[in-house]
Amino acid sequence: MPQVVAYTDGACKGNPGPGGWGVVLTVDGVTTEHHGGEKLTTNNRMELLGAITAIEALPAGSQVKLTTDSQYVIKGLNEWMAGWKKRGWRTASKEPVKNVDLWKRLDAAIAGHSIEWLWVRGHTGDPGNERADQLANLGCAEFQ
Repeated sequence: MPQVVAYTDGACKGNPGPGGWGVVLTVDGVTTEHHGGEKLTTNNRMELLGAITAIEALPAGSQVKLTTDSQYVIKGLNEWMAGWKKRGWRTASKEPVKNVDLWKRLDAAIAGHSIEWLWVRGHTGDPGNERADQLANLGCAEFQ
C-alpha cells in the first residue's frame, strides 16, 4: 500500500476572483508539487480542488495523511457530507449544497483510499502548509 503525505491549500484574490490551489505530495518518499487555478472562482472551491487534485493523483489503495488549513474541507468531510448525501445533496435547511460538483468529485476520489484528514492553522510556520500556500498563490497569480 503506497504511503502518502499530502499538504493542500487554496487561495483567492477577491472572493470571487482569480484563484489557485497548491499541492505538496510525497508518495513513498518521492515529493512532487502541483498547482493550478481559475480566472473567476472562490477560496472554498480552490481549497476543495487542492484536496481533489492530491487524491486523484494517487495510486489506488493509498494510505494517506492529508493536511489542510481549510475548516471548510475538514468539516465538510467529517460533519456535513453524510447528511448531504442522505438528503440528496441538500443542506439541513433544504438548500442545494454549494460547490456540489466538487464535493461529489471529492467523494468519488476518496473511495478506495485510507485517508487521515488533518487540520493545521494556516500561516503558522508548518513547512508543508507554507509550501502548499506558496503554490496556491502561484496558481492564483497565473490568472490575475
